[in-house]
Amino acid sequence: MGWLPEDFAHPLRVELPTGHHLRPIRADDVDIDFPAVMGSRERLWGIYGEAWGWPPATMTPDEDRDDLARHEREIEAHESFNYALLDEAESELLGCVYVDPPEKDGDADAEVSWWVVDRLVGSEVERALDAFVPAWLAGEWPLRRPRYVGRDLSWAEWIALPDRD
Repeated sequence: MGWLPEDFAHPLRVELPTGHHLRPIRADDVDIDFPAVMGSRERLWGIYGEAWGWPPATMTPDEDRDDLARHEREIEAHESFNYALLDEAESELLGCVYVDPPEKDGDADAEVSWWVVDRLVGSEVERALDAFVPAWLAGEWPLRRPRYVGRDLSWAEWIALPDRD
């Protein structure tokens, strides 16, 4: 059995109160993902670099497309989820939400993190996302104990946890 029930249908689009929405990321989002990631790369490396080695300073659009294609496959297989935070027209990617099976020991049934582009740090959009994600997971996902990495515990504390067998 996988980490989610076989009959779980992941949300395809969810609205935020700011007029933005989340939807599963796709490989063809590279033209809006690449500038968002690389434009916020230094801060994102400070968050995810030690844990995930992402985003590398030398990442190319082709490498980003490959990464997004992997995410797309994982979403379809319900192995993990990467949701893009988008404006209404989907002309700009403004961040991402990751919902992954737990990699580390403990009683968590998912590991969740999210980010916004640099210009939205501290904004109404970031505050709305911060409030929205836990409520969305509690209401629409079959999770009992998600671990909010970078929030419930720091990334350093997460890295220090033993890996799951």
